[in-house]
Amino acid sequence: MPYPGLDLSGRTAVVIGATSGIGLAIARGLAAAGADVVATGRRQDLVDDAAGLIEAAGRRTLPVATDVNDPASVEALRDAVRESLGEVDILVNAAGITTRQPTLDMDETRWREILDTNFTGTLRACRTFGRDMVARGYGRIINIGSLTSVVALYEVAAYGASKAAVASLTKSLAIEWARAGVCVNAILPGVFRTALNAGLLDGTARGQELLMRTPMARFGDVDDLVGAAIFLASESARFVTGQLLAVDGGFLASGVNQ
Repeated sequence: MPYPGLDLSGRTAVVIGATSGIGLAIARGLAAAGADVVATGRRQDLVDDAAGLIEAAGRRTLPVATDVNDPASVEALRDAVRESLGEVDILVNAAGITTRQPTLDMDETRWREILDTNFTGTLRACRTFGRDMVARGYGRIINIGSLTSVVALYEVAAYGASKAAVASLTKSLAIEWARAGVCVNAILPGVFRTALNAGLLDGTARGQELLMRTPMARFGDVDDLVGAAIFLASESARFVTGQLLAVDGGFLASGVNQ
């Protein structure tokens, strides 16, 4: 029998950026733990596919597409979930984009796109759903950060700046909303091969260096993140807030690995 403190039965979760990769794995994991899950993203066809997976797990869902860069879209998502499934207990912010490019060569338009999606989009979702959580006196918010929330990686300054901002935002909201019963934490994935970064890792010197820096000597599998997400979404984490939980195969702890 599962430990009851990790049972999410009766909870409703919204996972933004959940149509592939890390977000989809977390959405499916929360559903397996008992939650009803709305797995959303920008493309309706992928949202429909994700909703089908949640329904196949026996949970309620809602196939609503969302663009975190559009405040009205995020508010419409909140309203639709509230009307169909009730109040949102768990929010996961996993939407993200990146570009590898020397900082001197990146134009400001692309810089703003990355910051707007990864950071401002996270802020927007936190505010939209967090307002109701604070009013109700309960909530779990899990932001997806990155190794670049803590250390710099070569030629991804915009992405790194956005994820460092997510880490800072997570701590700030945690202390603002703690007395209202809302726990705000972040997961910092290590090197996970996803559609977002496959071109940077596969058969490249960069990929080889990242493997060398990871004591477990492998890229993460997206399912490696599920346990951390379930924990932070659960009653077991009721006294955990403002934390940056690295799931990185030892990357941030490593110095010399051989």
